[in-house]
Amino acid sequence: MSSEHVKIALVQTSCTEEPSKNLETARRRIREAAEKGAEIVCLQELFATLYFCQEEEYAPFDYAEPVPGPTTEELQRLAEELGVVVVASLFEKRARGLYHNTAAVIDADGSCLGVYRKMHIPDDPGFYEKFYFTPGDLGYRVFRTRYAAIGVLICWDQWYPEAARLTALKGAEILFFPTAIGWAQDERSEEVRRSQLDAWKIVQRSHAIANGVFVAAANRVGTEGSLRFWGNSFVSDPFGRVTALAGDSEERVLVADCDLGKIGHYRSHWPFLRDRRIESYGELQRRYLD
Repeated sequence: MSSEHVKIALVQTSCTEEPSKNLETARRRIREAAEKGAEIVCLQELFATLYFCQEEEYAPFDYAEPVPGPTTEELQRLAEELGVVVVASLFEKRARGLYHNTAAVIDADGSCLGVYRKMHIPDDPGFYEKFYFTPGDLGYRVFRTRYAAIGVLICWDQWYPEAARLTALKGAEILFFPTAIGWAQDERSEEVRRSQLDAWKIVQRSHAIANGVFVAAANRVGTEGSLRFWGNSFVSDPFGRVTALAGDSEERVLVADCDLGKIGHYRSHWPFLRDRRIESYGELQRRYLD
């Protein structure tokens, strides 16, 4: 079994009302990750702003920017300086009146390899994202960085096995999930909170198992409006074992080693890709089988 070690880092922080301060925090944390030996660094969803989707208001559209654009240019210079890959989720202004929740992938030489636009857009109390974001139109993508082939899916995408499967089938070795998820402040039941958090971890660990890939989810912390973000950024190996885990309130750079050489080992012992009956899945393209 060959050994192909890649060290990754997840940045888990709280955010302020000032995008410039949030960017500076991200820059400082990326440097910290590089000092700890990280080669790929993933920031949380919409790291440059507060999570503004709790209400339907027009003012937050002013936060949107081109991607690539000013923020990615800052991160490109830093990535080149440090020799690290950066995954950065931003509010993209694609055109006047057309906006996306977008992750840019910046390679270790500072080049922007491209973007992934969030495909699944929620519309729930406290998460009114359909008001702000157009669903992605680039499909599921794999970025062949200096250190690994990675896929990026964003927050609500986490709950869809089809998204993880298609990204893995395109060659992703690590699935990164920039995230902004938490508990409603008025939810007082500890049992409900625990169940929600467990479900969030379990569904992503199942993606790792079913596809034989590493999964890394970077969440934010802190209280914003009616939400308390639950942190718990984590990394899972292809057997679903959590190899690194952050707390529910701490700001932290979470570092984990991923031995990509083990992917073949896992897939040969649990050969789910071999045994897929692809000819039987056509009905998945229907909304519901009445």
